[in-house]
Amino acid sequence: MVTYNQESYASKDAYTAQIHLPGHLFEKLVWWALQALPDEILVGMDINSEAPHNQEVELKFRGSEHTEGLFQGQGFIIGEAHIVNRGDSYSVHHLPEDWTDDMFSTSRGSRAGRFTHWLHTHPNAPAIPSHADADAAQETSGVDMILGLRFSPEGPLPWFDDVEGVRRRVGSKAEPVKTKRKRRSFFARQELKTLGVAPSGHKIHEIQLIAFRKNGLGINVIMVDQNGYPYGWENLS
Repeated sequence: MVTYNQESYASKDAYTAQIHLPGHLFEKLVWWALQALPDEILVGMDINSEAPHNQEVELKFRGSEHTEGLFQGQGFIIGEAHIVNRGDSYSVHHLPEDWTDDMFSTSRGSRAGRFTHWLHTHPNAPAIPSHADADAAQETSGVDMILGLRFSPEGPLPWFDDVEGVRRRVGSKAEPVKTKRKRRSFFARQELKTLGVAPSGHKIHEIQLIAFRKNGLGINVIMVDQNGYPYGWENLS
């Protein structure tokens, strides 16, 4: 989270707005994504109306192209998240029936299934919006986020590196492990550094996270602690 925030600060002028995501909530999102592999998940998120952005942080990360009133919930920290759906890339954007009736409205608040922000995962795909993602974002009042996970064994979902777009990695880029063992096959896959192992047994090599608006503009994500300060705040200059 520290290195992610450093990149968020260094590239602040490339964004027109920012959104603050609590670190403990980000950990929960990653854990949900790992538990669901190799499926995608769709997560609805709401703001904490009693927790506006720390103004000192807001000003520090405000870029030259900053725009007020760009999306609903702008200026407030994300407060809660709920898994809404699980499936493949074609079905995960659709809300299941039990999220569109009144059965669970008491636990979801007056908006029912209409959350302010949405996040979905990209198993073994970069966190870059697809055409389906862009279409789904048109119904979002806040921002859409994508959490990309690179893992192995890949199965039917190979990792594609030739997708155009800006990538935001949480931590370092997945790099091959240096080894003296010679390759016996020209088609042998690279052995990548492993960040951890998911409950499904998949080895996780890389995590990416981005946020964007339905008009295509990228939104700067800042990981904050319980006091609203970014991780690594003391080292930002």
